[in-house]
Amino acid sequence: MAKSKLVAATPPPPLEPAQDGNPFGRSLFDDPSARALSRFGVVDVGSNSIRMVVFDGAARSPAYFYNEKLMAGLGKGLAETGMLNPKGKERALIALKRFAILARGMGISPLTCVATAAVRDASDGPAFAAQVEAETGLKLWVVDGDEEARLSAQGVLLGWPGAKGIMCDIGGNSMELARIAGGKVGKRASSQLGPFRLQQIEGGVKQRRAVIERVLRKLKAKLEIEGERIYLVGGSWRVIARLDMERRNYPLTVLHEYRMTPQSALDTLDWIAENDPADLRARTGTGAERMALVPLASEVLREIIRIFKPSEIDVSSYGIREGLLYEQMNEKLRSRDPLIEAARAAEITSARLPGFGKKLYSFLLPIFREATEEDTRLIKAACLLHDTTWRAHPDYRAEVCFDNATRANLGGLDHQGRVFLGLALLHRYKNSRAGSRLEPLFALLSREQIQQAEVLGKAMRFGAMLSATGPESAGSLQWDADAQTLTLTLNPMGKDLFGEVTQARFKSLANALNATPNVIEGEDDVDP
Repeated sequence: MAKSKLVAATPPPPLEPAQDGNPFGRSLFDDPSARALSRFGVVDVGSNSIRMVVFDGAARSPAYFYNEKLMAGLGKGLAETGMLNPKGKERALIALKRFAILARGMGISPLTCVATAAVRDASDGPAFAAQVEAETGLKLWVVDGDEEARLSAQGVLLGWPGAKGIMCDIGGNSMELARIAGGKVGKRASSQLGPFRLQQIEGGVKQRRAVIERVLRKLKAKLEIEGERIYLVGGSWRVIARLDMERRNYPLTVLHEYRMTPQSALDTLDWIAENDPADLRARTGTGAERMALVPLASEVLREIIRIFKPSEIDVSSYGIREGLLYEQMNEKLRSRDPLIEAARAAEITSARLPGFGKKLYSFLLPIFREATEEDTRLIKAACLLHDTTWRAHPDYRAEVCFDNATRANLGGLDHQGRVFLGLALLHRYKNSRAGSRLEPLFALLSREQIQQAEVLGKAMRFGAMLSATGPESAGSLQWDADAQTLTLTLNPMGKDLFGEVTQARFKSLANALNATPNVIEGEDDVDP
């Protein structure tokens, strides 16, 4: 399939032809070691919404340079008429013309446009795709249900490399499932369980439930689902998750990697049914078009819980758009840790001394040799991020650090990890957390995790004082957990750097470890 072309007063340079049927054409990541990503744009033409996303930054954990959505309702009434919604088509064309102009202004080529259930199922879908190309220069890549499931599942893997279970993506006119494990997408299936389709079923709740149950049992048999983790993708699911947060008074409203127990989800579905939709909209900032579909999506989720019996229900903010980006990555790039890649990119662009974070991590490693693999990656990320908010006002720097970690658009990081990382960075700039407005979020961590975050923060606070080039040039640390002794061995340069403030920070770190501080003046092992 040829690459998309943009209409312009001055024609853009010719694009390379697509290869092997790949709508992208030449890969964006020819170099296996590539970390940088030139801006890459995607348009998702769905049954309910149309969204343009432009990715930028670290390739394995891209930043969202631009993100715009319109609730066009393209697939509204499709089940009844067999055609795209006329008003939806008008709104979609206006949005796509705008997106084409914006993409050209950003220098994006190609702008990859994918269309899903509404366009593929409508009798006038091919005519609409032709109209879009004629009026905007954008070529729609219309995917079937199997391909939509694969791409959405790849989106989950982009932000959740260790995901294992069943991806479930609900749109306006369809719902796709895919098995994911080991960084791969397995069996997949598509169904017509989207809310727009369910609206057309006569007979009310009882009849809809019968249809939903029949379809879900077929999907369960096809994908051999039983008691596994479910990864929810799609706007209607995200609204339900946000309402679950509201009902529980959950302190962190980041949806990515938010987790619900099946019982909590059922309690929330009951709570949604008992409350006024207008009130729920106001409390969560949900749009009217999206909230209108929530009751029908709730019916589907209730049956998913009853029939699939999931062990856990997790929310992914990444879906088909991120899956299109993942499509471009070679295996080496896919295997990288998105959290570490994002932290590394932040250090390169925002830290005073890029590269110091890796040296700081190595210097502090003796304290954390017994850390688990998951804790180790959080320690690495913290060291890379430890100096990225130096421009913030000193009075608010600790809180800015915390906010950046907990609210950033980061993949590969669950909610406990976000708060742990945020708390460690808070202690990088501040000894005490008492009286902080952030205290409600600390409840997501155990006492042991809070203590570990404090140790890490105070270790970074101390280590950052030893030399502008790297703390290893001043000396080394040794931690004896049995004797509860923290030993700092200083060379002559390190001795000169070990001033009053540095001494106080070393003592504070030792106190956090419940250790006895010990300082040794060693031999000079640094070139003059």
